[in-house]
Amino acid sequence: MALSDLIPPGGAVADLPGTSRKQVLQSLCDLAQRTLHVPARRVLDAVMEREKLGSTGVGDGVAIPHARTSDVDRVCGVFARLKTPVDFDSVDGRHADLVFLLLAPEDSGAEHLKALARVARLFRREDIRTALRAAPDSAAVGAILSGMAHTDAA
Repeated sequence: MALSDLIPPGGAVADLPGTSRKQVLQSLCDLAQRTLHVPARRVLDAVMEREKLGSTGVGDGVAIPHARTSDVDRVCGVFARLKTPVDFDSVDGRHADLVFLLLAPEDSGAEHLKALARVARLFRREDIRTALRAAPDSAAVGAILSGMAHTDAA
């Protein structure tokens, strides 16, 4: 599965507003509701429960909040470049401005972990982070994620 298979059309946005982790997660869940047709409130509850277990800030200004939920039947996600970086308790102390919300079915097991690893591997690349931060709009952000998907496929 390529990264582009995880993100629906319109599922990547630039300059998402928010001043707190919860606001950003709520906005991402709203985006997931619009593009993945999942109930934003239930997904937010699942994501917030997962956030209590530990940091999803992976460093270099990147966060990958994730959750398992019965509201999806396959691994999928949405992405946002934030207007203002937000504290995700990152391992390096840096606030996140690139956030990928990954959702997986409750029984997804290895598939969920493979997708999480794929997303993390992509965002470890400085060239990808730089390109996403420089992208002029949501369409460009989506094109970058779509174009880079096959180079890091697991």
